[in-house]
Amino acid sequence: MTGPKTIQNSVILVGLMGAGKTSVGRKLAALLDFPFVDADQEIEMAAGCTIEDFFELHGEAEFRKGEEKVIRRLLESGPQVLATGGGAYMNPSIREVIAQHGISVWLRADLDILCKRTGRRGGRPLLKAGNPEDVLQKLMDERYPIYAKADIVVDTSQESIDLTANNILESLVAFNPETK
Repeated sequence: MTGPKTIQNSVILVGLMGAGKTSVGRKLAALLDFPFVDADQEIEMAAGCTIEDFFELHGEAEFRKGEEKVIRRLLESGPQVLATGGGAYMNPSIREVIAQHGISVWLRADLDILCKRTGRRGGRPLLKAGNPEDVLQKLMDERYPIYAKADIVVDTSQESIDLTANNILESLVAFNPETK
């Protein structure tokens, strides 16, 4: 079996808010000795405001345009672990850029886990559209079929961040890009 040094491409984490993309991504980046980049933070720096404020000022459509530009720029800068926002992978252009520059990993979580995790902090504009559990279920129904196009699927629930990162690492080592 080969080790993490055989992984040369960026690893792009996709999934709904609360799936653990940022926390697991940081750990995975350390294991791979790659930089960790959070696309949402990069978008906020580029926009000069929070994502929540951007949504209020300009709407989701404008946010998605900026998101695509930022993700393209990031993926062209070399190997990294990139945590994307929950809606990024829904954009066919972003999926194409991800496929060109790296390996996509869907962190799949069930509704109970997502509700628990997203309830811990604010700043999630889509959850303001109604009952958070109902909103998350609707997002799962819409997005999970698209997330399933990711190169690798890793289930995440109550296990530790370390265990999830190690599960991803094992999946990356076993991944055969010829099947992509």
